[in-house]
Amino acid sequence: MNKIIITVVGKDTVGIIARVCTYLAEHQVNVLDISQTIVQEYFNMMMIADINNATVGFDEISESLRHIGEEIGVAVKCQREEIFTKMHRI
Repeated sequence: MNKIIITVVGKDTVGIIARVCTYLAEHQVNVLDISQTIVQEYFNMMMIADINNATVGFDEISESLRHIGEEIGVAVKCQREEIFTKMHRI
């Protein structure tokens, strides 16, 4: 499995999850886990997704999601799971 970590942070608005998940579904990216919370008026989401069967590569997914985030006023970041795990090891 080729996993990525997607984080989304910003002011809450309607359609954030829909925009991100629609893009992922259109490119055959499988969402394995999702956690989201709203603290006061700020949205925070973390997703784990499998890109094994994706129709585009990691770099394109990352750049496209970053662009979608800009359009809707949130910051979207993607990392490969192995990099994320190494960065957050205790």
